[in-house]
Amino acid sequence: MKQILIAMEYSGVSRKAFERVASENNYDWNVVSCDLLPADDGAENHIQGDALDVIQSKHWDLILIHPPCTALAVSGNAWYGTGMKKNDARLEAIQWTTSLWDLVCEHSDYAVMENPVGVLPFKPTQYIQPYEFGHPESKKTGLWLHNLPKLQPADDVKAIHDALPKKDRMKMHYLSPSKDRWKIRSKTYEGIGRAIARQHGIFVNNEPVYHSVK
Repeated sequence: MKQILIAMEYSGVSRKAFERVASENNYDWNVVSCDLLPADDGAENHIQGDALDVIQSKHWDLILIHPPCTALAVSGNAWYGTGMKKNDARLEAIQWTTSLWDLVCEHSDYAVMENPVGVLPFKPTQYIQPYEFGHPESKKTGLWLHNLPKLQPADDVKAIHDALPKKDRMKMHYLSPSKDRWKIRSKTYEGIGRAIARQHGIFVNNEPVYHSVK
């Protein structure tokens, strides 16, 4: 049985995508999500708790992780940049996320870390856009991959995206202030979650023995 962890995600988007792929292909996968918040869908295979504890609880075949991005994203430079009031929080976030990724790679054969364009000192394997996965929106996002091939576009709708007004193409940047704004901005796009489950999940399922991808 493949052990798959979706860490730092409470929405259930990625977990349900992996569950769907497992069901469609009769794969023997144990898919678990974890977050400090309860699962939006009340799923029993969601652990409400510290992701660091869950990551270290066993060796995982695949970990997909979504670390907090507020202090890391370049969109926060006005608050977290050099010389700004919250710069110390950014430096702490860099150190914490770097250690987190090391821990993830230590406890899994394969791993994906997702975060918007930011200031981490180690570069992502690739950048992706929602419009490459069925969503006519822009939100450039980095993927750090551990022993996995690059994610390939699926359902590219860039032509539709390009024809839309800027406020629709970049709706995540134009969200009105609200108590749930951060939750909306952090939610995984379903098309991206589906592509990771189909491409990386199936890749891991078909690899009987771990090997490094060049």
